[in-house]
Amino acid sequence: MIMLSSLSSSCLEWRYTFPLLEEAGLETWAIDILGWGFSNLERIKSCDVASKREHFYQLWKSYIKRPMTLVGPSLGAAVAVDFAVNHPEAVENLVLIDASVYAEGTGNLAKLPRAVAYAGVSILKSFPLRLYTTFLAFKGVSFDTGLDWVNIGKLHCLYPWWEDATVSFMISGGYNVSRQIDQVMQKTLIIWGEDDQIISNKLAVRLHFELPNSNIRQIPDCGHLPHVEKPDSAARLILEFMQNHSCQKKAQLAPTEEVVY
Repeated sequence: MIMLSSLSSSCLEWRYTFPLLEEAGLETWAIDILGWGFSNLERIKSCDVASKREHFYQLWKSYIKRPMTLVGPSLGAAVAVDFAVNHPEAVENLVLIDASVYAEGTGNLAKLPRAVAYAGVSILKSFPLRLYTTFLAFKGVSFDTGLDWVNIGKLHCLYPWWEDATVSFMISGGYNVSRQIDQVMQKTLIIWGEDDQIISNKLAVRLHFELPNSNIRQIPDCGHLPHVEKPDSAARLILEFMQNHSCQKKAQLAPTEEVVY
């Protein structure tokens, strides 16, 4: 199981759910897509979608080497959809959490002059904006917990190449996967926080309708990041999904008895 992160975040957003999945016996990886999180960009110039996809594919080809369950929260869901469609041999199942898959890339931000883009990215890592989006993302969180999340969520922004990578992604146009959704053939679990204030749960229903092989589960009293806010609930749904898939796979592989009359 490979866990992706959301936009302007890192693998540390899985710090609550990751141990629960490993304790249950799943081989679990939490990785940073090229240009996000703690990825090393000292020699990398481009962080567009194609570069992110190829970098991830080479990681899979070198280290994982077998079909995986790909878990994508928020914009990480767009990464997962794009990868599953372009490299179906690498992806067995998908888990999409409060998926941001209907945005048309970075929109008008792609047209910004570089100087303005860098100014905007600088604001993106500012403490006031991060604190505001943190409290917007969660249904209910104490100030101390919110402050902890902001401080940990900002760590990767201290890398000297973070701004360059973010601007590169922004002006490249970003992810636009809405036309790829009906091409996803993998079995998919859609998880949604019932009280998500960032992406409407109406889009969860739309996604469930458009994905040909999907189930949908909502987590009550939860915001945009269930794997952070409700790790026990998120882990339980993922484990149930994996167990059901495993049982179905065993049933398909079981030999059938020939009855002779």
